[in-house]
Amino acid sequence: MIHYHGTPITPESACLSAISGGHAFVSFCRPDQISLAIEVCQSFAVDNGAFSAWKNGKPIADWSRYYEWVGVIHRYPSFDFAVIPDVIDGDEQANDALVAEWPWRGTAKGRSVGAPVWHMHESLGRLQRLALEWPRVCIGSSGEFSTVGDSKWWGRIAVAMNTVCDKNGTPFCKLHGLRMLNPDVFSRLPLSSADSTNIARNVGIDSRWSGPYSPASKPARAAILRGRIEAAQSLPFWTKARAQVELFAHESAEQAILP
Repeated sequence: MIHYHGTPITPESACLSAISGGHAFVSFCRPDQISLAIEVCQSFAVDNGAFSAWKNGKPIADWSRYYEWVGVIHRYPSFDFAVIPDVIDGDEQANDALVAEWPWRGTAKGRSVGAPVWHMHESLGRLQRLALEWPRVCIGSSGEFSTVGDSKWWGRIAVAMNTVCDKNGTPFCKLHGLRMLNPDVFSRLPLSSADSTNIARNVGIDSRWSGPYSPASKPARAAILRGRIEAAQSLPFWTKARAQVELFAHESAEQAILP
């Protein structure tokens, strides 16, 4: 799987340590280091910034500037995909409308530019539909499933994997885990990629780096975090977790039988 490290990471020397020859995840809300990512990464992906804007109480209504931005950067050879705009606390109709508005939706090649988001509080039917229509789908933790890794979240993600994987445990499309770049999480799921701002958040917190053998420089800290994260890989296929499914038995009727 691809490990996408969220930017910006400061100082720039720490960012170089985190993404050189690797992979970066650049937010439209903080595009500070997009030029650096283009220059040094194997690949980079871009986030629409909806989650950050929503948390700050300023949700984005006009996405024209984002479309223009993606229109420029998607031509770079190292560009992988852009997260299609979404409404974090919106309903499925609102999010489907944004998917329909995506400028590159028209052709199979164009659809590879973007990846729609399935929010975990949404219906399994929408997840199934997106997985059959798009080459990649992002999974976002939301609603009562917003805390990645708690018991309720694991129950829901198990149901989702059972829905989006075939009888052999292979996903119907590539799956990207938003905020899921924790080895304890992605190593238990058949993800093609995941992202987090783990390095950006922890590289500068001195209290987390104590003891006589603690690396003093932030680039060294970034390299250690990167090494630990990238040492793990996702599952090659999904084994259906019946015990987890029982936690959400009330939704079983919503799951269709896929070939």
